[in-house]
This record gives sequence, C-alpha cells and structure tokens, in this order.
Amino acid sequence: MKTTFAAAALAAVAVLTGCSVSTPSPADSTQPSASPSVRSGDGSTPRASATSTGAGNAAAGTKEACELFNTLFADYAAVSPTDAKGYEDVYLKAQDAKATVSGDLEGLFASLSLLAIDHSAAAESGGTPAQESKDAVRDAVFANSGTCTAEGVTLRL
Repeated sequence: MKTTFAAAALAAVAVLTGCSVSTPSPADSTQPSASPSVRSGDGSTPRASATSTGAGNAAAGTKEACELFNTLFADYAAVSPTDAKGYEDVYLKAQDAKATVSGDLEGLFASLSLLAIDHSAAAESGGTPAQESKDAVRDAVFANSGTCTAEGVTLRL
C-alpha cells in the first residue's frame, strides 16, 4: 500500500513540476492581484460548505471549487500528525475534486492530494511531508488566488 501511494505521490510531483504557476489565465488579466491575506486565521470569509462543484455556470463552479479547496485544506489541517488514514481520506477527496474542475483549478486539488499522500507516508514513519509538497500547495494557491478572489473566496493556507 505504501508503494502505491509513494508511486502516486511521485507521479503527482512530476505533473506539478511540469505546471507553470506563473502564467495567468486569460481571465486573470482583469482581476485584482493576489493579496497577502491568503494565510489562514484572518476570518475574512466564512467557512466553506462541503458541496461539490456542479454543472452550473463557470462562475458558480469556480466559486464552489475554491470553497471546496478551503474545506479540504481545513480537513487536512485538522488531521492528527500520526493519522495516516486521515491523510489518505483527504487525498481521496482531493483526487475526486480534481476530476470535477478544469484548467488551473486542477492544480489546487492536485497539489493538496500530493501533500496529503506525502503526509500519510510521513505519518507512518514519524516524519513530516517534503517541503516540495508544501511548496506545491502554496504555489497553486497563489496561482489561483486572483480567480478565487474574483469569485468572493479567499483561499486559505
């Protein structure tokens, strides 16, 4: 089981390192720049509900995806550092969510699933996730902050 998750994590790293987070989508050119309030704890937006993205219009789907990321990241943060199964659950939810979005939003869920599976493996050995996994989530949040902010959602770390 560890080998399967390790292989999935390595594949995710390969995919994420091939992604460019510095190239804004065409819609980003008219959106405000990322604000420094991406960190958690500022209380500026309510906690997102655990709804999945629907087949509605793109704006509603984007907002729901951003809210779902915040919910899943909060779930990830709430897992005990030694609970490998808890991290695996977040991994599976992030993988499911990734299949419901397209474009740059996929990176949010791909990076979170990578971090969760990396943390799961680390929890079994008493370690911590690799810095690269943490950086991938941070980069994905910054890459999507303009899109989500335009929808009224502040991404949280």
